[in-house]
Amino acid sequence: MKKTNAIRILEANNITFQTFDYEFSIEEIDAISVAKKIDAEPESVFKTLVTRSNNSEYFVFVIPGNETLNLKKAANASGTKNIEMIKEKELLPLTGYIKGGCSPIGLKKQFPIFIDETAQLFDEIFISAGVRGTQIKLNPNELVNLFNAQFVDLI
Repeated sequence: MKKTNAIRILEANNITFQTFDYEFSIEEIDAISVAKKIDAEPESVFKTLVTRSNNSEYFVFVIPGNETLNLKKAANASGTKNIEMIKEKELLPLTGYIKGGCSPIGLKKQFPIFIDETAQLFDEIFISAGVRGTQIKLNPNELVNLFNAQFVDLI
């Protein structure tokens, strides 16, 4: 098992999880492609999106891979007027992660995390382990508790 920061944090907090490795190509790093590779339902594979508010605050949104973030709902959830996705070139310096390997766990700096409420429909969801080619399967409530995140309507 590749020991990513996300995996180390889960182990340090005694959170039960499984890892799933898969082969990937640059063209297939989206959550729907990942779901096919790990034989999971696309709505159970969640992607991590990083945004910036009109006040230059950063927020992390975790949504099903087959959905699109509703920016109005995201702004409302974060208590800000406007939210926009950060540019891909900003992702690595800000989070320590690259596109297709961004995890809500182990970010360089901890930002507020919001998880789409549909995660509660699953006993376990998949999120990136912090590298392309590895997913973590865990209980969504554990993720919420670990980071004082919130379940909200985001899609």
